[in-house]
Amino acid sequence: MSDMPEHDLPRRLAAEFLGTAFLLATVIGSGIMGDTLSSGNVAIALLGNTIATGAILAVLILVFGPISGAHFNPAVTLSFAIRREITIGHAVIYVIVQIIGGLFGVFVAHVMFGEPSFSAALTTRTGIGPWTGEFVATFGLVATILGCLRFRPEAIPYAVGLFITAGYWFTSSTSFANPAVTIARSFSDTFAGIRPEDAPMFILVQIIAAIIATLVFAWFASDKKA
Repeated sequence: MSDMPEHDLPRRLAAEFLGTAFLLATVIGSGIMGDTLSSGNVAIALLGNTIATGAILAVLILVFGPISGAHFNPAVTLSFAIRREITIGHAVIYVIVQIIGGLFGVFVAHVMFGEPSFSAALTTRTGIGPWTGEFVATFGLVATILGCLRFRPEAIPYAVGLFITAGYWFTSSTSFANPAVTIARSFSDTFAGIRPEDAPMFILVQIIAAIIATLVFAWFASDKKA
């Protein structure tokens, strides 16, 4: 997961668009499906949402990682920009494409399940608990990527999928850990939604967590002892 100079920018952006769109179509679609089939059992609905999201992340990183780096996440792109593994200009374009791709994924999921194209979410996700959950989730996600990138790069697809799978259950926020996902989910009044007014604080916490995780792992990497 890094900038991939052997592929030109249009191909990398197309990969980021498709990957983020598939991610959001999965998050929203599996949330709707789980909610529909669970007969009101929120735990069962969340379990279905969790399994689908963790699985698709592993697949998408395997498919698109060699093309764009498979960021699908402005927090991840920010981390790589801090590490100077992607230029600032390319990082800005990545983020824009990720947001547009996420919104397109929401649109596709809504079409599949007969929902309005876009609808402001009504699910409240605010307060110190969810904000702390988002910090933990985003720090953990970036740590997973950077730690594996240094020691086990081939494990990144599975590690990311597994971390998000766990994060759905051990964080109070159900582990958004992604500003593009947060924005997109605010346009879906479904199981996976978040009120638009709650999204900015989630995004701020995600950005702060990504920066801190990047700095921590830069510190780890600076240890020159044998």
